[in-house]
Amino acid sequence: MLKIQQKFIDQIVQHARSDHPDEACGVIAGPAGSDLPNRFIPMINSARSPTFYEFDSADLLKLYREFDANDEDPVVIYHSHTATEAYPSRTDVAYASEPFAHYVLVSTRETGTEDGPFELRSFRIVDGIVTEEEILIS
Repeated sequence: MLKIQQKFIDQIVQHARSDHPDEACGVIAGPAGSDLPNRFIPMINSARSPTFYEFDSADLLKLYREFDANDEDPVVIYHSHTATEAYPSRTDVAYASEPFAHYVLVSTRETGTEDGPFELRSFRIVDGIVTEEEILIS
């Protein structure tokens, strides 16, 4: 189960809407071993694509150095889908490399950049196996 504050859900959705029609991506870090997301880190989709996201390699290296310096883990790895449901694609599954992270997907397919309904779901992805999990918002 993902336990997350409403402010982080709002930030993920806002990021997804602002980057639409391209996919948005980012991370929410937390203290190492805690499973508690507490630092929102929006990233740039270096692929600049409506169907694919990719973290810039230099930004990702910098981010992991910050994790080491701050004794943090990537608790949530999020991205948006702009035309499909909030469910991991084959590519998403293939690139999922953090077995303890919550993979959060938000779909902006219905409203794009506008306010309105969105779909947000969380998954664990380990060894190519996708398991949806409950989200507890506080």
